Amino acid sequence: VLTGLCPPAGPSPAWSIHVYTQREVYGTVGSHVTLSCSFWSSEWISEDISITWHFQAEGSRDSISIFHYAKGQPYIDDVGSFKERMEWVGNPHRKDGSIVIHNLDYTDNGTFTCDVKNPP
Repeated sequence: VLTGLCPPAGPSPAWSIHVYTQREVYGTVGSHVTLSCSFWSSEWISEDISITWHFQAEGSRDSISIFHYAKGQPYIDDVGSFKERMEWVGNPHRKDGSIVIHNLDYTDNGTFTCDVKNPP
């Protein structure tokens, strides 16, 4: 299951971004899957935009950060279960924060959340 964050609309620029993801994504063990994350902002896309992907394993109460994009650079988790299996395919200038997970495993089942911040 893939979920996206979509803050409520409001007068503050901090709430002027909407994030869209697929509700559910299915993959086969050993294959790859694209986790799509697109966004819309009423404000221009800042150079300080950040995109973070979190993963919460099925049955777990804890969420971990598995990917972060900041200051124009992708930072892929290099120690966790997604080590060397994740690929950044997004482009913030195209309002895209998507990633690909390669070599899927049963342990990848859970909730992935895409969080986009466009300061200020």
